[in-house]
Amino acid sequence: MKLGGKVALVTGSSRGIGSEIARRLAREGADVAVHYNQRRDAAEEVAAAVRAEGRRAAVFSANLGSARAASDLVSQVASRFGRVDVLVNNAGAERKAPFWEVTEEDFDAVVDLNLKGAFFATQAFVRHLTEASAERRAGKVVNVSSVHEDVAFPGFAAYCASKGGLRMLTRTLAVELGPLGITVNAVAPGAIATEINEDLLADEKRKARLESKIPVGRIGTKADVASVVAFLASGDADYVTGSTYFVDGGLTVHYEEE
Repeated sequence: MKLGGKVALVTGSSRGIGSEIARRLAREGADVAVHYNQRRDAAEEVAAAVRAEGRRAAVFSANLGSARAASDLVSQVASRFGRVDVLVNNAGAERKAPFWEVTEEDFDAVVDLNLKGAFFATQAFVRHLTEASAERRAGKVVNVSSVHEDVAFPGFAAYCASKGGLRMLTRTLAVELGPLGITVNAVAPGAIATEINEDLLADEKRKARLESKIPVGRIGTKADVASVVAFLASGDADYVTGSTYFVDGGLTVHYEEE
């Protein structure tokens, strides 16, 4: 198992892509800290699935829009498991509105969770690693971004700004933390089947129109994303840092003839 003996904290892992990441890391041998903000019952289900793989699991609640809460979460996980080796910054939010109608509250809700939360959770993670004993100094950070760190998405300006910021944060920290043995990469999902887009998936015309823009011809699965996260969290990716892996079936490079 590629992650045997490791402890992974996956933020926003009570549902969606995060829940599948938690399960996949467990299958690779990691003990998993399952984070949630509102749905403890869903988080407990994910933790049960982790334990079914023979790994340790615990659930933690935090509103990661707060720097203090993000830092405290990492401390709580380290205290519970004795160490943290992998941080997956997956928690995120989006709010749709025309740019001229976006409120400060909307902006803060999205940017605070998507960018500030990842920033300060990573900061706490790095402090944990650098204060730990020498053999536990290396670590892995995987940021779950979006194709919209690169592709415009009208109606979601704050979301795009947060993911664009996450892209540059990933690249900057890769340079700054590399000498400490810490790699930092991002995974950018495209159209992925999750609970958030059930309406689209149920509309065959809209679904077909979207799939026509994806070169591999299908909407992605949560497992498609989780497999790349598992790679980046493992020793197989020790020489990979500062990169964004687009998991989008070719959506971002699609060319449509007139």
